Amino acid sequence: MQANLAETTSAQSGGRGIGWIGAGKMGAPMIRNLLAAGTTVAVTEPERQVVSDLERAGAVSAGTLDLHSQNGIVFATLPNDKVLRDVVLGSGGKTGLAQQMTRGSIFVEMSTVSPGCSAEVAAVLQECGISYLRAPLSGSTALAEKAALTVLASGDEQAWATVLPTIRLLSARQFYLGAGEEARYMKLVINTIVGASSAILAEAVALGASGGLSVKSMMEVICESAVASPLFKYKANAVVAADYTPAFTIEQMIKDFSLISDAGRANGVPLLTTGLILELYRAAANSGLRDQDFFALVKWQSDIST
Repeated sequence: MQANLAETTSAQSGGRGIGWIGAGKMGAPMIRNLLAAGTTVAVTEPERQVVSDLERAGAVSAGTLDLHSQNGIVFATLPNDKVLRDVVLGSGGKTGLAQQMTRGSIFVEMSTVSPGCSAEVAAVLQECGISYLRAPLSGSTALAEKAALTVLASGDEQAWATVLPTIRLLSARQFYLGAGEEARYMKLVINTIVGASSAILAEAVALGASGGLSVKSMMEVICESAVASPLFKYKANAVVAADYTPAFTIEQMIKDFSLISDAGRANGVPLLTTGLILELYRAAANSGLRDQDFFALVKWQSDIST
């Protein structure tokens, strides 16, 4: 089975390998899933220990971006707009991936970045004859480890058909949404609701606590009620235990809600509630919770309510 998957992946990438740029919390487990399926993956990542760990799992180190010229498909999981621009367009006198990948190859970018930055990258890649897929992810690091993520995709439809069998090794659900920046907007739509869920839960729990309810009782009822969601069920134990070990930090949520606010402003869409939630996250960050999980808004709300 693994040999067949490896042969399929090799054929999809024009007989060449697969490259991966950025092996952080989400990238590393996805790379491991590809390696487990017998896929050859060349990894570029600034953290040497991360690369060493992946090499032990079967990956190949690609210390510089030019080494991806031999890869027919290159994935990326990058932290923000600036890094995406630097990787694709180049910086500090160094050429970017757009000048190093060959014509006809495919670049699959899986981060949460702004639609504006993504469109800028798309124009450059098109000029270079490189197909560009926006494929941001919905799901946690735990789901990444289980290959159970949701992939939201847009861009070149033929490239999507080529990459889809590989994407299926990383995810449980895949949605192709259009030829442009639709996937970037869909990711912002989801993150708007995810971030709002924490904010409204924080206020609801504070209200219930003021009336004598325990957090445990509230979460039990919430998770069996009409407002139950996979997110609330996933976070219930952490909220009850007040354990806000980060899966996705408040600082990261501030970044995402800033992207959401900027996109609304650029398109003339008033996002009044979103703006308020962004300020809640900023206030929680300023209180010392910046590096805690974004559901630490429950703790912050409790602190200011007492």
